Amino acid sequence: QVQLVESGGGLVQAGGSLRLSCAASGRGFSLSAMGWFRQAPGKEREFVAAINWKGDRTYYADSVKGRFTISRDNAKNTVYLQMNSLKPEDTAVYYCAAEKSPLTDVRTRAYQYDYWGQGTQVTVSS
Repeated sequence: QVQLVESGGGLVQAGGSLRLSCAASGRGFSLSAMGWFRQAPGKEREFVAAINWKGDRTYYADSVKGRFTISRDNAKNTVYLQMNSLKPEDTAVYYCAAEKSPLTDVRTRAYQYDYWGQGTQVTVSS
């Protein structure tokens, strides 16, 4: 069982940066593929970024490619999402997710994840 807690959200002006953190507790984090998703009001949850269990493979949604960076520190049981050049359309609740099956590659679909955090609000003003 893995518990996930996101932090680092807030209000930022367009062009600014934020760094989200997702702290994991419980066994198996270091072997789990991890991902970030987001959900804006009135919209479906969408994929943002993913990283494999080793941290040497990443994948991004086209809308954030070149602006966001996902990384992980298995020693700290934490995954990060560095968000630069933020745009108003990045405004959403951001969720961290973990897969239960160990040693897997990047996952881009919500149904492929077994554990979810409560989310952290990111608001980008124009």
